Amino acid sequence: MEADEYIDFMVKYKDWIAIKRMGIREATRPEEIVFHLAGIRRAIDAKSYGILGIKTAVLDSYANEATKGLKKNANSLAAVAQKFGESGAKSAIDQACDNKDLKPLAEIYLLGKMITNTGYDTSINQEAMSKIWKELKIKKPRGRVAGSKSESTDDA
Repeated sequence: MEADEYIDFMVKYKDWIAIKRMGIREATRPEEIVFHLAGIRRAIDAKSYGILGIKTAVLDSYANEATKGLKKNANSLAAVAQKFGESGAKSAIDQACDNKDLKPLAEIYLLGKMITNTGYDTSINQEAMSKIWKELKIKKPRGRVAGSKSESTDDA
């Protein structure tokens, strides 16, 4: 059956190439559409901070250290809020941003990373959806395969 509608997403920006397409047919379920959109969002989020020049590795390092040992519960969220307000978080944000105007965006990234590290999801994502709908599988990104000498340019 021919698709009636499509979701098309294509990026070619410097060395980033991503193409995601989904044909929507009468039998396509809403969760399949949202699952596809969540994959697109992941691709965009993963690249956006880097394109702006925000050093996410610095923020990831702080978030991982600050949330080490925290489990999914309200006490952990309180601990994240406290640690997010400490000087270490502010220092990590400063280090991550050569352009100080970008600090509010680095804060968004850091807080989201810290919350996610405690086991909570801060947005609809493919991992959460695949736990609800077992038939929705996350496609492994194309790229280097063990023993292969070629690499794909699609890292979205």
